Amino acid sequence: MSYTLSNMIPLGTKAPDFTLKNTVDGNDKSLSELKGNNATVIIFICNHCPYVIHLIRDIVDAANEYKNEGVNFIAINSNDVENYPDDSPDKMNLIARVLQFPFPYLYDEDQEVAKAYDAACTPDFYIFDGEMKLAYRGQYDESRPKRNEVPITGKDFKNALNAVLEGGKVSERQVPSGGCNIKWKN
Repeated sequence: MSYTLSNMIPLGTKAPDFTLKNTVDGNDKSLSELKGNNATVIIFICNHCPYVIHLIRDIVDAANEYKNEGVNFIAINSNDVENYPDDSPDKMNLIARVLQFPFPYLYDEDQEVAKAYDAACTPDFYIFDGEMKLAYRGQYDESRPKRNEVPITGKDFKNALNAVLEGGKVSERQVPSGGCNIKWKN
């Protein structure tokens, strides 16, 4: 697992539409069904990445904290499950139930959604405003497992999300997220 930084796609980019299988309930879900009224958070994650494992409980807490603010979170796993079976849909379902995800956990089997978003790593964070225009892409905060001892705060992510909710301008100075590379199919 090589440490990979997120790609910094242009701010203002319209969220690419998709329909993917939700491993929590087995139903197909589209972005138009899942988007929030005021903001939509899309996070590319997986089950086995230590960078995701490091942040996931705080991400779940943040999703619970913001759900009454018109913010919907969407988690997507795009990893090659043939070579990384720990990321399979049945294990995604288990993780989502054990950690009580308050958001769908979608499986991007053909990896087309990850490509459309230019996702590169797990976790890879995107915040879209109420018009589904990209307001933030970058790190959750400076905390990294085994790379530093910085506590998890979600500072960068939450500052950006709060700015979107308050109708303010999100700082254009955004630091890429970092984690395991997405496991692309051959």
